[in-house]
Amino acid sequence: IAVSLYVLGTVYLALVLRWEDERTVGLAYYGLDQAGRDRFKRRLRLHAFLLAPLLSVNSRLAKVDFRRVRIRHRDVSFPAGSCDASSTARAEAYAARPEDVFVVTQMKCGTTWMEHIVYEVLHRGSGNLVATGTALYAVAPWLEGRKSVPVEQAPVLGAERPSRIIKTHLPAQLCPSSPDARYIYVARHPVSCFASCVDFVATNVGAMAPAMPAYEEWFRSADLMWWGTWTGHVRGWWDRSRHDRNVLFVYFEDMKRDLPRMVRRVAEFLGVAPLSEAELARVVEKCRFDYMQKHQDNFEMHPPHILQTNAALFVRGTAERHKDVPDDARQRIMAWAAADLAGSDFPLAQAYPDVAATT
Repeated sequence: IAVSLYVLGTVYLALVLRWEDERTVGLAYYGLDQAGRDRFKRRLRLHAFLLAPLLSVNSRLAKVDFRRVRIRHRDVSFPAGSCDASSTARAEAYAARPEDVFVVTQMKCGTTWMEHIVYEVLHRGSGNLVATGTALYAVAPWLEGRKSVPVEQAPVLGAERPSRIIKTHLPAQLCPSSPDARYIYVARHPVSCFASCVDFVATNVGAMAPAMPAYEEWFRSADLMWWGTWTGHVRGWWDRSRHDRNVLFVYFEDMKRDLPRMVRRVAEFLGVAPLSEAELARVVEKCRFDYMQKHQDNFEMHPPHILQTNAALFVRGTAERHKDVPDDARQRIMAWAAADLAGSDFPLAQAYPDVAATT
């Protein structure tokens, strides 16, 4: 009886996984209004409740293996499910247009935050995502992802500088290049990036989360880490920013330290007229941590799924997230980052002196 129930439960789980995937690709989920997205979440929670015993058994039998939850494209790993062979190939082949504003990061380095800053700057603080119940992914595509508005269907936003906001984690060598498009790259302390990556994976796989050594191996591996290592990502985009005037390279920590100043930098980079004090205040208010956290349904980083239906947008959202990592792991990651960036002209000592000091 136990075996039969397990088999039936496995079949049920497979059907639910197929159902949730079909209903979250493209605009199937993010194209819904707030009420429609809430209905989907309620149905998903019911399935999760019914499948809880099976998921509990499976979590004891297997942990996430980063070698098995990836796809490969051009020798770069991507998260399977969020991306596939078709979506990554389309992303690389995309012909960037003058109205495109690419928001680029390695994962968990402030992508959604910067996307919203760009959105509000383009609307001069009068964006209406929250008022209309619209999700950011319904208007801003994730270039290599499967579960957002397709880039071909994405609206052009703003009146003064009509723009298409495009999220991507692509490394510099794969991201479509155009001298007329705009690119904003956000870097974050490598250990803070690591800590947020651990939180993100653990939130999305529940009890199947691996042990800390597996996370460290993944994060430092050019073969395993999604979109490449932190060092490779930062080095590639720093080099591109040094040669291409249409690339703005900024730091997550500066966004936390002085958000109004960062908003002004973004506005200047995009070529819009300087924001008035009232417009700046509106942008800053809507782009603060507490505002986005309060309205996190509008800023979901990916659709809910059977293992995760209630994840917070940010766990902490602090500039010093790296201090939460155990000291031995923190020192190993910083020493690796410093050694891997040796010989690069990336200003490590200026940006992250604690990392540079480990050499």
